[in-house]
Amino acid sequence: MAGSLQQDLSRSTGSRSLGHRVMDGFHARLARFGRPATAFVSTPEPTSFGDPARGRQLLAGNHLINGEVITAPGVSLWEIAENAPGRDALLLHDFKWLDDLAALGGPAAQGLAQTALGEWIARYGTGRGPGWTPDLTARRMMRWISHAVMLLGGEGSRLSPGFFRSLGQQGVFLSRRWKTAASGRARFEALAGMIYAGMSLRGLEGRVDAAAAALDRACAAEIDGQGGLASRNPEDMLEVLLLLTWAADALEERGRSPSVEQVRAIARIAPSLRALRHGDGGLVRCHGGGRGAAEQVAQALARTGIVATSDATLVMGYARLAAGSTTLILDAAVPPRGAGALSAHASTLAFEMTSGRFPIVINCGSGASFGAEWRRAGRATASHSTLGIDGTSSSRLEPRARRRGQEEALLDVPTRVTVEAFDTSPHLRGLLLTHNGYDPTHGLTHARQVQLRADGRMLEGTDTLAALEPGARLRCDRAMTAAGGAGLAFTVRFHLAPEVEAQVDMGGTAVSLLPGGDEVWIFRARGARMALAPSVALERGRLKPRATRQIVLTGRLLDYATELDWSFTRVS
Repeated sequence: MAGSLQQDLSRSTGSRSLGHRVMDGFHARLARFGRPATAFVSTPEPTSFGDPARGRQLLAGNHLINGEVITAPGVSLWEIAENAPGRDALLLHDFKWLDDLAALGGPAAQGLAQTALGEWIARYGTGRGPGWTPDLTARRMMRWISHAVMLLGGEGSRLSPGFFRSLGQQGVFLSRRWKTAASGRARFEALAGMIYAGMSLRGLEGRVDAAAAALDRACAAEIDGQGGLASRNPEDMLEVLLLLTWAADALEERGRSPSVEQVRAIARIAPSLRALRHGDGGLVRCHGGGRGAAEQVAQALARTGIVATSDATLVMGYARLAAGSTTLILDAAVPPRGAGALSAHASTLAFEMTSGRFPIVINCGSGASFGAEWRRAGRATASHSTLGIDGTSSSRLEPRARRRGQEEALLDVPTRVTVEAFDTSPHLRGLLLTHNGYDPTHGLTHARQVQLRADGRMLEGTDTLAALEPGARLRCDRAMTAAGGAGLAFTVRFHLAPEVEAQVDMGGTAVSLLPGGDEVWIFRARGARMALAPSVALERGRLKPRATRQIVLTGRLLDYATELDWSFTRVS
């Protein structure tokens, strides 16, 4: 049963089934006989943000692939990709690295981009090899088009015939294969890419109407009433918003209005995305998503012209508390199911906290760019700022998938997550959250109450574990017996942002935190032992995990209930 479910999940994500891969290759080769694009109708401005530092690494021949740094100056990018199979090597075919070379600029960056483009056309332009999936093809086309000035300028003019021939081929392929893209972000990428290319290139105009109609249907079916996606990945929400606004801009530049459904989807997403953004401009790190580039988040929101922030208690399963300059965002819903289970995290009731532009408490993030082991570690409860029991995550990975070399779905998840907002006084706003993820294994419910003072200078929290009914108490008894009668060990972790300076203070009863500027925060706890320990921030685009620290509270459950209190107080 688990194996069958795993196969179904793989088919519905970027992990293409064998049948889809065969048909992708067939249609990629057949598309060579379609009419090529002949010229640009318009040349859109570049739509993506790049990092000059990553551009310099590319020029130096340093590549981060599958969690390893490969140093190969002067070696073809595609030769490196073919000798380093895996997810990251495949992703090179979306040409996202062009953004980094464009951000760096200069003749050397332009020369490397043109060389890599010419080699890709020579190696894969026949429709053979990797990279011919609907979502990768769409992303590649959008980047070729938006960076055309860099790619075809100067010596790159020799590439022009092959460039337009290949774009036409990719457009034909995409028009035939977008229907097979996985639901969610991949489907929006395929459709927006088809519209973007069709409105930019002469020869592909006739393929826009079908893609625009399909995009309408996707907006209505896959974006919920509050702008959320089934993946619960905030970075997916950002990417979908960008795709929809790019497609709308491409249509408007050619005198066509975006559809009502597209406009409504943008209007639903923008306020919710604001609710998932911290004061420092980044997004909450959860369920496979990183913080995003703050500039890109700001640009995406500014382009919508929508300034409101959603005031719903839950946005895509996240709860938000904000007061003064302090923002708190908590994972307050059941983890994603279906295809989203392959990237879901055991992060229930975890939170991140910022003070103004300074992040203080974070989740470690997705370790996918550092290889399979870091990816697995980043999904565990211990990598999030919440409570874990005896080394057990609140959701568990499908146990046999790893042995079969497959993606691991998060299957054993909480079945009930509750959240209630309350005001204890005019000066305190609070949330009470619970989940039953530890009930099957330990008979325990985890409750977390947080209260934020109106001026944002104090956050108070209480974590409670309790066996609430007779059946749960029997399971709790069995778990404590298995633990040797010494009680059940539990740990509450608060992972600190790398920029935060932390030291144990006041005779071991507090931790002083300096997040930046002249701010000083004091962390205190009651009911558990407290220590500072090493941690990591898993940030996409870096060559290795970034060292940081975590506050660790440890205790033991000796009866059917226990609780511990903690607080963050700003003292300057």
